[in-house]
Amino acid sequence: MAPKQPWPPELDGVVAAPDHHSVLFENDAVRVVETIVRAGDTTPVHTHPKTLLYVVSGSHFVRKDDTGRVMVDTRDQGPSAVLPRVLWSDGTPPHVIENPSSDDLIVIGVELKT
Repeated sequence: MAPKQPWPPELDGVVAAPDHHSVLFENDAVRVVETIVRAGDTTPVHTHPKTLLYVVSGSHFVRKDDTGRVMVDTRDQGPSAVLPRVLWSDGTPPHVIENPSSDDLIVIGVELKT
């Protein structure tokens, strides 16, 4: 069962972008999702609920909203913007993740269900 979020359930990352998101663990409180965006790849439009993120590997990424507007471009934040990082997200509106680097972006997310 997908965590609660204000966006349509079909935009849930695991549902909307299954080639990039896989569930590693799930219980009544959390869902642990591995996200892999291969070098040069872009995800379909998707969302996430409140999530603790751990960036396992990768160098940079670009997050764009569902209209193509850049929300975050880590290349603007310097060479240490991605690794190692633990980040908190209060939930992300519909977006895509583009990986412009030569390294795969791998992130483990602990999504809250409440």
